Amino acid sequence: MSTNNTIWNWYRFDQLSNEQLYQMLALRTQVFVVEQDCPYQDMDDLDQQAGHLCGVLGNELVAYLRLLGPGVKYSEPAIGRVITRLEQRGGGLGRELMERGMEGARARYPGTGMRLSAQSHLREFYCSLGFQPTGVEYLEDNIPHIEMFIT
Repeated sequence: MSTNNTIWNWYRFDQLSNEQLYQMLALRTQVFVVEQDCPYQDMDDLDQQAGHLCGVLGNELVAYLRLLGPGVKYSEPAIGRVITRLEQRGGGLGRELMERGMEGARARYPGTGMRLSAQSHLREFYCSLGFQPTGVEYLEDNIPHIEMFIT
């Protein structure tokens, strides 16, 4: 099932076109820096090691996440930079993005769990996907987060 005729594709960093990379970085800046009023260093030298799941509607990137392999951030694969474009929120696109991301992680790294650093206000959303909190709340870039894990 695909929400709103969204087309989904996985890319390695070296497979991203200039336009795709620009849209990815622009959407991450729009959501994490502008919407959340959080200046932070988005380009962290991990994109080159990541798998990038892109959801495109028409010619516009509307959903995105990054998958890091085991040992890059945690001992398990890590899902991060999970975003949907503001205009597309509320219709299930974020859930589809995460389900596809989890499926991709399981296909690439069978037999391992997954970890993520969730913004605390999204804890219930990630719990509904099967993730469980693994520690106490902490501040990351001045936003409350909680580490979560799924087997």
